[in-house]
Amino acid sequence: MTQDVVLAARNVAKSYGAVNALKGVNFDIHRGQVTTLFGENGAGKSTLMKILSGVIQPTSGEIILDGQAITFDNASHARARGISIIHQELSLAPNLSVRDNIFMGREIRGPMGVDFAEETRQAQALMAELEQDIDPATPVGALRLGQQQIVEIARALSVDSRILIMDEPTSALSASEVEVLFKVIRDLTAKGVSIVYISHHLEEALQITHHAVVLRDGTMTAYAPRAEIDLNWIVRNMVGENYDLGSPPEVTFGAEALTVEGLTLPGAGFNLVDNLSLSVRKGEIVCIYGLMGAGRTELLETIAGRLRPSAGRILLEGAEMGALSIAERIETGLALVPEDRQRDGLVQTMSVGQNLSLASILSFTRGLFTSRRAEAAIIDSSIKRVTVKTSGPAAPIGSLSGGNQQKVVIGKMMATNPRVLLLDEPSRGIDIGAKAEVFRLLAEGARQGLAVVYSTSEVGECLSIAHRIIVMRKGRIVAEFGPETTKEEIMAASGEAKAA
Repeated sequence: MTQDVVLAARNVAKSYGAVNALKGVNFDIHRGQVTTLFGENGAGKSTLMKILSGVIQPTSGEIILDGQAITFDNASHARARGISIIHQELSLAPNLSVRDNIFMGREIRGPMGVDFAEETRQAQALMAELEQDIDPATPVGALRLGQQQIVEIARALSVDSRILIMDEPTSALSASEVEVLFKVIRDLTAKGVSIVYISHHLEEALQITHHAVVLRDGTMTAYAPRAEIDLNWIVRNMVGENYDLGSPPEVTFGAEALTVEGLTLPGAGFNLVDNLSLSVRKGEIVCIYGLMGAGRTELLETIAGRLRPSAGRILLEGAEMGALSIAERIETGLALVPEDRQRDGLVQTMSVGQNLSLASILSFTRGLFTSRRAEAAIIDSSIKRVTVKTSGPAAPIGSLSGGNQQKVVIGKMMATNPRVLLLDEPSRGIDIGAKAEVFRLLAEGARQGLAVVYSTSEVGECLSIAHRIIVMRKGRIVAEFGPETTKEEIMAASGEAKAA
C-alpha cells in the first residue's frame, strides 16, 4: 500500500502557546480512495487538514508528497501542487456573485482581460454537475446557507485537484444534496482523485469511506479499513463509550408557551411560510423536520422577529409578540439559536466570555454602567452549563473549534433564561459527544418547564428527545408524529423517500 500513498504526515505536531493541537500525528492519504477522519470537536482534525493544505505550517514534523518532503508556504502553493480544501466555515465573499466566488484569485484571462463568459460557462457546468439550479450571477449573500455550501464545493471542484480535503462538506446540505455530493465523490475517486473527508455525520460518512482514522486530543488513536469498522467502533474510539442522544424526558406539560396562528411569510412568487399554525406547551420538545426549502429556518426566524410576516399572530404565553423587536422578544423570554453561527450567532472580534454574555447585557447593565461581577457570574455559569472547552473567558472566539463555538451560541441564549427556546440546526458542526451534551441540556430545560423547538435535517435527531415531530414541506406542516414513529415515515412525509 506504500506506493499508493500520495500525501502523508509524519510526526506532525502543532502548538498554540501552551495548547498542543496535534501531538506527533502520522497520517496517510491513498490514491483514488476516501480516507475519513473522525474525532470530537477540538481533537485536531481541522488543524491537521489545514497543515496538509498549506493553510498553516506545523510546529514540527514533515509533510511527504509523492515520496518527497515538502513545505507548503501557503494554500496557493498547496493548490498549485494539486491539493484543495473545502473548509468547515465558509470562506465566501457575500457581496460577490457565485461565478466570482468560484474563480476568485485565479480568474480566467483572455486577450481583453478576464473572460467572464468562460467563467460563467464553467460555473454553470459545475452547478449542473452538482444538480443545482443556481444562477452564476446571483450574489452569494442572497443564497441560503446550504446553497452557499454548494458554491464552496463547486469552487474546490473547479481547481481539478489530485487531493481534495472536505471538512464537514455536508453540514448544511439536505439529504438529496448529500446524495449528489457522494455521487461526485465516487466519480472523482474513480478518476484517481484522493479524498480526505471529515464529518460528524458518522453513518453518512460510512457510505463512502475506504479507510477510517480517529483523532482524540490531538493524537491518532485508531485506524482501520472500511471492512473492519462500524458505527460502534467509531464512537468507542472517539469518546470511549457509546453515546446516544437520549429519549423524550418524562414531563407533565404545562399551559401553551408558544402559539402561532395563520403565520404567512411571502417569498418570490410563493409563500415561504404558508398559513401555518403551531402550539408548544411548557416542558414540551418539538422537532421540525423538512428538506431544504421547506420553510423551517424561515418559520423560526419569523417567530424570533428577524423576518416580518404578512399575516398571522405569534403569542408567548398569550401575549402578542408581533410588534416587538428581536431584543424585546429575547427580554420577554423568546430566544433563537440561529443556523449560521458565524454570520448570526457570534461576534468574531469578541472573546468567548463577551460572546456568552452579549444577549444578557441588560441583566448586568444599569444606564452607562455594567457590573463586571454579575457579567463574570453569567459567563462562568454558561461555560459550565454547556461545557465549553476553552482556555478561559478571555480567549478569542476564533480559538475554539466549530463545535465549541456552537455551544457558545447556545449558552448565550440559555443565559437569557428563556421561556421558549428556538434552535435552528443546533447540532450543525457538533460531534456526537457534544451533540449528546446539547440534547441532554435541552431535555433538562424541558424538565424545568422550558418549551423547546428545534429544527434538523438529520432524521435520526428527530427520534431522540422530541415529544412531537412536525414535518414541513413548501412552507406548510404536512405531518405530525409522536416519538414512536420511524425514520421512513418521517422521510416519506417530507418527500425525501417513498412510503414503504
